[in-house]
Amino acid sequence: MTSLLTEGLVARGHDVTLFATADSKTTAKLHAIYPHGYCHDQQMWPWELYELLNLAAAVERAGDFDVVHYEAEYYPMSLAFAKLSATPVLQTLHYSPGETEIQLWSRYPDAPFVAISSEQARLLHGLNVVGTVLHAVDTVALAFREQPGDYLLFLGRFTEGKGVLQAIEVARRADMRLILAAAENDYYRDAVAPQVDGTQIVYAGEADYPTKVKLFGGARALLYPVQSREPFGLVLAEAMACGTPVAALDRGAVREVVDEGVTGIVFDSVDQMTGGLARVFALDRRRVRERAVARFGVDRMVAEYEAVYGQLVSGRAEGPAKAGPHERRAKANRGGR
Repeated sequence: MTSLLTEGLVARGHDVTLFATADSKTTAKLHAIYPHGYCHDQQMWPWELYELLNLAAAVERAGDFDVVHYEAEYYPMSLAFAKLSATPVLQTLHYSPGETEIQLWSRYPDAPFVAISSEQARLLHGLNVVGTVLHAVDTVALAFREQPGDYLLFLGRFTEGKGVLQAIEVARRADMRLILAAAENDYYRDAVAPQVDGTQIVYAGEADYPTKVKLFGGARALLYPVQSREPFGLVLAEAMACGTPVAALDRGAVREVVDEGVTGIVFDSVDQMTGGLARVFALDRRRVRERAVARFGVDRMVAEYEAVYGQLVSGRAEGPAKAGPHERRAKANRGGR
């Protein structure tokens, strides 16, 4: 998501510096203090310290920028800099925080957040949510396929909350083949693997990007019987971009992503999903693709983030009268250099 946003901003003429690893591919200016990421080097531990120092490198140069935007995969450690930087530090989260986390973050009530859905904005109640911007997907790389194969697809992490066991139940009751694609983990080995027979329930392993696109395009439908309240559901938008309709349970942000009766059908239960698959299959795949491109194209997301950045810059330019005491001091000190 960071890459799509970065490249989109550069394409629209913005001067962007990406603080990332040296092996990153970007058209932005790249500031790297590590050759590669901690996911590729188990010696980089604890990973939080590496992440914190990378973020600190951006804040140390905050005077060069209008906005510092931190994409938080796990939690917004950027809040620690919120009162230290005269330049606004914006946070985007990619998960659903709990009440205890919100209570902690409320120590920084002025720190700006962007929500990735109205569902997530609700969870961020009491914080400074300055906008809601739905995710985008690469609608060029996610190629449209008009004629699907003969299988259902579950693609996502193997966790109880993702609903993989419910997807298997739907496939068996509908007497259809189901392909499972995700990285193997303990939950897979303990709960999912005993259900895999290699014929009706097939485990395809972890899919790289080209394989993922192929799997999406060949599926009659994507099953998304999610059990937890997800803040977005990126796999939904990715499937739709390939023209594949979705069958989803009504949890979290599902109704913000799925256009009922156009890109998929939202159900209240596994029973309803099983009985309603024929309605999902009947949806026009070309129309599914068109709606996905319109709603989840990169240009839309970038334009909405531009508006958020402009709002933050305008608020900063309003002057000391609306700034907190610390921010007034920071501006004065910077002006004296």
